[in-house]
This record gives sequence, C-alpha cells and structure tokens, in this order.
Amino acid sequence: MPSGRVPLAANRIRFSKWDGRTHWWCDDVITLGTDEHGTWLGWYPGTHWERPAHGSTAGKAFDAAGEQVMLLPHDRWFTATFYQPVEDLVLRTYVDITTVPQVVDGVWSVIDLDLDVCQWFGGGIYIDDEDEFEQHRLEFGYPEDVVVAARAECGRVFTELDDGAALFAESLVESWRSRLRELR
Repeated sequence: MPSGRVPLAANRIRFSKWDGRTHWWCDDVITLGTDEHGTWLGWYPGTHWERPAHGSTAGKAFDAAGEQVMLLPHDRWFTATFYQPVEDLVLRTYVDITTVPQVVDGVWSVIDLDLDVCQWFGGGIYIDDEDEFEQHRLEFGYPEDVVVAARAECGRVFTELDDGAALFAESLVESWRSRLRELR
C-alpha cells in the first residue's frame, strides 16, 4: 500500500544495455512513493517512450496506453510494469530482469539484462528473450556473477508471479494506480 515515505523524486528513466547504449527512455514518469517492495513510478496515457536506433536495428517510439505503474525494487534485479487493461494490450505484467534500479544524476537507471517474465491478463506466464540473453552474455561478456544473479532473479520472479506473491497482487498495483490518478 502507498506509504508516506518520500522517495527519490526522479521523473526520468533510462534502460541501457550492458555496452552502455540506451535501450528505452522516458522523460515523463511520476514518482508515486515507496513501500516495503520498492519505489513506484507511474505514467498517464499518451506518455512518450523511445528507443534509439542501434546498428541495423531501427529506433522505436510509442505513446503509452492506459495508466501504468512500475515497481523499482530496493534491492532486487528487476523492474516490473503493470499494465491497465485497455484495448490492444494483452500483458498484465512485464518484468524486465535488470541490475538493481538506482538514481544516477537525477535519472532512474537500470541495465536491461534481456530476460523478461511476462504475464497475460488471463494469468498465463512465460519467460521471453532467453535467446537474446545468451547472445548478449557472450557478445557483451556478462560477468559470471551477473549471469547467475539474472537467471536466479528470473526464476524467482516467475515463481512469485505464478504463486500470486504480494508484490505482484492486483490490489497493490491498483492502490498505486489510484495514487497516480490522485496526482493528476
């Protein structure tokens, strides 16, 4: 549940890859607050997200649909985005396995480690981008402790989602989405 604790008030987030290139960024997130699980961010419909082009990969951009919230844990290797059920969105939860989120120069910063744990609105769960993780593990030379931590976190998150752990409960997510609405 939302608490009165004052979080670090960064309104930007940057996901990068191990080699330092920007993966995704947004300049319009709202720091909602903190609880025992971490810091919660939110954004409104229309919030702009971008991914720059890199090599032969084209850049991408989109404007968010729905009121979304994201959990940035205090000491865990992931970020979790919880999507509001709106047209064209099929995933309820998208968990990026990342380094521990931190604020660097006023920006929420994480390194995306490729593995993702996804949950459909209907409840099914799957792990995505295992092939990308293996490719980047070799290409970028992930240290062995990072490989072990990323795989362990991926397995832990999958189990927690499957078991309905409190930090992924819809009632908790909705309390933070309500906080986002209050700030509008």
